[in-house]
Amino acid sequence: MVSSPPVRHAVVVEDDADIRGLLVLVLEQLDFVVTEAPDGLSGVEAVRRTNAELVTLDINLPDIDGMEVCRRLREFSDAYILMLTARADEIDRLNGLDTGADDYINKPFSPKELQARIRALFRRARTPAAPAEDTGQSDELARAAVVQQSLLPRETVRLSGYDVAGAFRPSRSVGGDFYDWYQTRDGMHFTFADAMGKGMGAALIAATVRAVMRSVADTPAIDAAFGSASATIASDLDQSGSFVTMFHARLDSASGTLSYIDAGHGLALHVPAEGAARRLVSAGPPVGILDNQVWPASELDLEPGDSLVIVSDGVLDAHNSLEDFQRNVEKVARSGATADDVCAALLELAPAATAEDDVTAVVVRRKPNAGL
Repeated sequence: MVSSPPVRHAVVVEDDADIRGLLVLVLEQLDFVVTEAPDGLSGVEAVRRTNAELVTLDINLPDIDGMEVCRRLREFSDAYILMLTARADEIDRLNGLDTGADDYINKPFSPKELQARIRALFRRARTPAAPAEDTGQSDELARAAVVQQSLLPRETVRLSGYDVAGAFRPSRSVGGDFYDWYQTRDGMHFTFADAMGKGMGAALIAATVRAVMRSVADTPAIDAAFGSASATIASDLDQSGSFVTMFHARLDSASGTLSYIDAGHGLALHVPAEGAARRLVSAGPPVGILDNQVWPASELDLEPGDSLVIVSDGVLDAHNSLEDFQRNVEKVARSGATADDVCAALLELAPAATAEDDVTAVVVRRKPNAGL
């Protein structure tokens, strides 16, 4: 008989209902039983009542502030405390105070970054022995893996002046990672997404997302196309209690202009031929979080020698900080001779022996002599 994994409790202390709802979804995807608290005093009582192992704690609360909540929690709890702040300057202030928090993250946050930081916190604890494998679960994961592999593009992108590659390595648990691309008259469209969850459910959601994104390829404006697609899949996501992070882009190969929308992914880097790399900021939450959400499109110019690198949270999870992650991804992007080389090296940043999630990468590199 396979023993059930121990139940982990988390408390979300946050006065904004939308942010609180997003935090609950993110933590439930990590298999926490989550208790919500809209203010500091109720949060302290919730931690005491549930004996929570994790607390996400907003600094600006309507009764007592987050730092006071943290101090009170440390009187009786050794839970990991992850503090959230809406102001970047508060991070410096917090770092200079002995509040007892384990980590800090700035709003707006990427769900991927949040999950990676939580996994990093719990890696400090002793890793429990793995339970015996369940045959039924193994069969479902095998079927999910087949679905997941079928989502990857079969055609090679052949754009004059560009080098494009993608790579995917599934984990044993099988998630909802996928990437897709196809050439157009003006260049190419591509999508990088992760349906939250594991197994067949996540794989089927990913398959739906891929099909819907392809169905809006002829919609002229990328923001209109993305809005239509997100509305189409909203009911499926609502029924499954899931959500999807996505990076969707359209490249005009002649000009090098890349139009893109980042819905909660937050793990795309623009690596210019000259100057420091820049992480592209999310335009809003993942698809399926809020009703009637609108995601504005952004643009960047891929100049000759520039690269766009997109990775999954499996790569982020392998790093101790976002700064280490960005530094190593930029280093890999600059050192590979081809896009294929870069993708292979990106996967090696999260070695298969220790990776807990799928590891996926897509690289779009404009060749140095392009446009000459």
